[in-house]
Amino acid sequence: MKQLTLDLREDEVPLLENFVAASNAHLLAALHEAVPLVPNPPPHIYLWGYPGSGRTHLLRSVVTAAAQAGRPACYLRGRDIGATLPEADTLLLAVDDVEQLGPEAQIALFRAFNASRPLRMTLITSGRSAPLQLQLREDLRTRIGQGLIFEVKDLTEADRLAILHAQAATRGLRLEPEIIQYLQRHGRRDLASLLRTLDALDEASLERKRPITLPLVREILQRNPNL
Repeated sequence: MKQLTLDLREDEVPLLENFVAASNAHLLAALHEAVPLVPNPPPHIYLWGYPGSGRTHLLRSVVTAAAQAGRPACYLRGRDIGATLPEADTLLLAVDDVEQLGPEAQIALFRAFNASRPLRMTLITSGRSAPLQLQLREDLRTRIGQGLIFEVKDLTEADRLAILHAQAATRGLRLEPEIIQYLQRHGRRDLASLLRTLDALDEASLERKRPITLPLVREILQRNPNL
């Protein structure tokens, strides 16, 4: 009989502190500076990068940090926005995937930029491409481009492996060198896929009450082609 396991591990809450800065140290510093309430808020921020680069993590994290600091904050996805956006004194508004904004939503975001100065609002937006390549209204694209602009840079191979080892260690797992080499040759090498693979290996190790071995890694990857 297959042993059932109860997963007691909660999903990791996105925080600025658990984002691996690597080559994004200046970006992370700018987000920290955007959190507190100050008489003269810093410039608005726009992040761009490919899907999976960590943009959503960063936007959710800065909203969490602002809320913990007692500041009103809101996270919204571009595709979920209609003809209006929240506007409030000192609000930190994070809008993800601006390329998915419809015509009315683009007008709403442009109005939010206009209202931001008298209301001391901070707007943090993100998209897949640099402002010049965004397929948006010209007035909105220009407003986005007037703030601080950061490309979310990819992690190096060494960064990803260091994170994988650290995550394994927090779970009491040991990944032998041959296991890492096999994952590099046969698995997906982006961080999200590596961590999903670690989740699957951790679950299988608990079910079978045995350490992670190379045959187990082969089995998991063959059984889960999306890893």
